[in-house]
Amino acid sequence: MKIGVPKEIKNNENRVGLTPAGVFELIKNKHTVYIQNGAGEGSGFFDDDYQDVGAILLKNAKEIYAISDMIVKVKEPIAEEYPLIQPNQILFTYFHFASSKALTQAMMTSKAVCIAYETVEDEDGTLPLLTPMSEVAGRMAIQQGAKYLEKPIKGRGILLGGVPGVPPGKVLVLGAGVVGIQAAKMAAGLGAHVTILDINMKRLRYVNDVMPNHVVTEFSSEYNIRRHIKNHDLIVGAVLVTGGKAPKLITKDMLKEMNPGTVIVDVAVDQGGCFETTKPTTHENPTYIIDDVVHYCVANMPGAVPYTSTLALTNVTLPYVLKIANLGWEEACQRHRDLQKGLNIVKGEIVYEGISL
Repeated sequence: MKIGVPKEIKNNENRVGLTPAGVFELIKNKHTVYIQNGAGEGSGFFDDDYQDVGAILLKNAKEIYAISDMIVKVKEPIAEEYPLIQPNQILFTYFHFASSKALTQAMMTSKAVCIAYETVEDEDGTLPLLTPMSEVAGRMAIQQGAKYLEKPIKGRGILLGGVPGVPPGKVLVLGAGVVGIQAAKMAAGLGAHVTILDINMKRLRYVNDVMPNHVVTEFSSEYNIRRHIKNHDLIVGAVLVTGGKAPKLITKDMLKEMNPGTVIVDVAVDQGGCFETTKPTTHENPTYIIDDVVHYCVANMPGAVPYTSTLALTNVTLPYVLKIANLGWEEACQRHRDLQKGLNIVKGEIVYEGISL
């Protein structure tokens, strides 16, 4: 199979779809790999690294799309890439169709086979290709939230860990999935007081078992959310509905109940966000303020730490890339139920239940 890796062009996206190690494995399996010039530089992988393992370098994305049977990316195609996509071409990347009608319609029009990282699902319900980026984003949510709590950036002026004689900051985490647990772990490590809410009691019991005593669990309800937002300094939205839109847990009217300078970080922004006032931002302009509440809603948070993120992502995507390349997408999906659940749009038809126009 001919496999192409274009350079990511979304704002401040420095990750890359394949590392030189991944290219080596594919070539060892008799496939041909095309890499766009400079595609890996943001992650610390250079053109010579790819050439050394047998990749063929091409100058631009148009050449990559024109020659490849399968495109391996990180982020969803953006508007200028839509015309490059070929009928029957396999696109293997994050799509998050639920948050973009324009993307959904464009991929249907392209007649491509769209396999989404975020909906590949193991038998136990885990999402193996979403997990590593959720781990990165959960940890980054606290790292970024702590920064934007500083007064020069319009935050409350609070140091999350406090100091002797001064109480620590308070962090509220909505959702006890991968993102939420990683966020709670980071916040607890800084010394913050952490409250984590979820409707899944099994997850809350797990959090209780593995977290220190200053991480408190509560059942999630609108009443409890409204009660906690009044006195927490940093709020992390970490709710996931696989392949579908995230529920709006914090509405615009709730912002007035928060202290001025409260920071809210919406890690669910790729799925439409779990705050009513969420709108996607970029690393270039990451925040905006509504009712004196600082919103951080960057849609590709792991893109800011591309070396770590690329390695973490390709560790889990490469086995699936190999399955698709070795067997073809149809046989690979027939043999592997987890990969089959990654099928979102096939030659113009929506095949994943969570997507609606």
